[in-house]
Amino acid sequence: MKRIISTDKAPAAIGPYNQAIQAGNFLFCSGQIPIDPATGAMVEGGVGEQARQVLKNVHAVLEAAGYAMTDVIKATVFAQSMKDFAVVNEIYAETFKQEPPARSFIEVGALPKGALVEIEVIAWKG
Repeated sequence: MKRIISTDKAPAAIGPYNQAIQAGNFLFCSGQIPIDPATGAMVEGGVGEQARQVLKNVHAVLEAAGYAMTDVIKATVFAQSMKDFAVVNEIYAETFKQEPPARSFIEVGALPKGALVEIEVIAWKG
């Protein structure tokens, strides 16, 4: 069974996709960028502030589906620059303190709306 997940506590999709899809015990979350859902604007500051907002948005989508950050089994981080690895990694480590999920960190040419970082996750409830 497939269930579409949507919440106003994370930015609305800016294209033909959903915030997340639950399929059985798995939750596939679309990439989140650093948009403040309350204002619809990109958060100000550098990659650290953006990474924090992205992870807040990821948390909101997970929560809307009844999942938690501890249920995340795979994360993919997209960054405009590999030079931001250390800063994003520090913020990421604050969120995933114990038993962090598998992860990829990929430098990309550009992200939606000029974001510096985007994160997508897959979560699982056993």
